[in-house]
Amino acid sequence: MTFVTLLSAFIVRRWRHPGYTALVAFYVIYLGASQILATRIVEFDLVIRQFYAPAAVFLYPFIAQALDMINEVYGRRLAQLAILIAFVTQVLLVLFILLVRTLQPAPFFEYERAWQFIFGLSIRITVASWVAFLVCQTIDVYVFDWLKRKFERNVILRSVTSDVIDLTLDSAIFVTVAFAGVMPLLPLIIGQIVSKNFIGFIDTPWFLLYKRLVK
Repeated sequence: MTFVTLLSAFIVRRWRHPGYTALVAFYVIYLGASQILATRIVEFDLVIRQFYAPAAVFLYPFIAQALDMINEVYGRRLAQLAILIAFVTQVLLVLFILLVRTLQPAPFFEYERAWQFIFGLSIRITVASWVAFLVCQTIDVYVFDWLKRKFERNVILRSVTSDVIDLTLDSAIFVTVAFAGVMPLLPLIIGQIVSKNFIGFIDTPWFLLYKRLVK
């Protein structure tokens, strides 16, 4: 997170307009990676109790921060354009997976069944992410932009509030669509909400660092 924050701030300060392209590139790769990593369910031990969530929760703070970075410097309209670009790339990701799944596996490839299962689930996860992504990221952009105009100097308020709303709604929508009938929903929803917001809250100092560097 430190590396990405420093690199993003450097690019935006040095090359203002190309900096937008760089931030969108980060945003897209985070989303693409999250579709694959979400197929693995992991355990979080937060002292009080254990939670279960897709491994992709580690990437959601990066996703939320990338969008906030774009919105902070380039405004709501270009943030919405970034969402549209990212959405198109996720559609292409599914099309590529579907294309490769139709190919005949090599006779010595021993992991075909596992590969088909994992990436078959990945397609459902990606479709679920489309729904959650379009709803939650759009809400995030509007909430962040409204708070930015209403409380211009309170950077923490707009960063934390927009992320909490985004990550909480995303958890409920994504898990329901992706895992209904396959895995227990309530533990996953609770696990995602707790872990995403916990990790998302921790990344706030990095956004403040970015804001200070590009000011």
